[in-house]
Amino acid sequence: ELNCSRPMVVTDQGIGSAGHLDCVLSILDSAGLKATVFDEVKENPTNACMLACKSVAELRNIDLLIGLGGGSSMDTAKGCNLLLTNGGQMNDYHGYGKAAEPFLPFLAIPTTSGTGSECQSYALVSDDETHVKMACGDAKALAKIALLDPDLTQSMPLRVAQLTGLDALAHAVETAVCLSRNTVSNMNSMESFRLIASAIESVVDGSSSDESRASMQLGAALAGLAIENSMLGAAHATANPLTARFDVTHGHAVALMLPHVVRFNRVDSTINEIYEKYETLVPWNAGEERKMESWLERIIAKAELPSLTELGVKASDVESLAIDAEQQWTGRFNPRPVSIKDFEGIYQSALGAVGAGV
Repeated sequence: ELNCSRPMVVTDQGIGSAGHLDCVLSILDSAGLKATVFDEVKENPTNACMLACKSVAELRNIDLLIGLGGGSSMDTAKGCNLLLTNGGQMNDYHGYGKAAEPFLPFLAIPTTSGTGSECQSYALVSDDETHVKMACGDAKALAKIALLDPDLTQSMPLRVAQLTGLDALAHAVETAVCLSRNTVSNMNSMESFRLIASAIESVVDGSSSDESRASMQLGAALAGLAIENSMLGAAHATANPLTARFDVTHGHAVALMLPHVVRFNRVDSTINEIYEKYETLVPWNAGEERKMESWLERIIAKAELPSLTELGVKASDVESLAIDAEQQWTGRFNPRPVSIKDFEGIYQSALGAVGAGV
């Protein structure tokens, strides 16, 4: 239906090692399509990575992009599409809707259950020097098809499954309360949370079943749709500086910050009511305090994530981290206004938390 004959698969070498790339290439070959492969995607892709991908696509005159992998593969494919069809550098498109020319068709095949990038029109790109993330979005960047196959997520190492799953959970929680929430995003956010809450503990302890993997992948995609129709909040605003400055994996950073942001937001009575509604969807243990932040802390502790202190963050870093967090675009959508002093308090709370990873 897309009338394309020269596809390029954008992926990373780990996906090749897992056998997923060969599977996709075989399917394309059986359809008479000889695919080009760009397998140099790195975590938190930069402008340079997207330019390199664009150069290969240009050389092979491709007419279809296929993102295969996690969020970084999706972001690289979308960034390549933007540069290939509209030219320039990624920072020319910081924001939304700045591309004048049509894009090539894009197919998304996620092999993780985390970012939900397969359902979003944004490409996230890290600055080549500072590693600060910026979002470059356009409605034309949306995938024509997002192919969800939970079997593809079986190859994830346990830590990758934990961190991507916690990222998806953060997306469901933050879209539920962000300032730009609406009927569509609320529907996707709540169903996403229900699915992820039912499966996240099995992901964290490594006992995932076919059913839980399917719940996680659909939940992550629905959370991506919720982001596409709303936005995120202060957990992502505080996580991004940790990734940029301490090289903390995104899912790890956002997981450590999320309970403290929920606690900060709950002061608002309207937001508290939303959290209480979502808390009815959590499979609670007997005798457990039925608070979102307590449940999140239990899940994170179960994953045994290194704490901020163990990651090298010190009390002396809090002020500069808060300044960086205040400049993040996602913080503007947090339901409770967050000043630099507020960000300092959230970081201090996370630094002072007791227990593995909390």
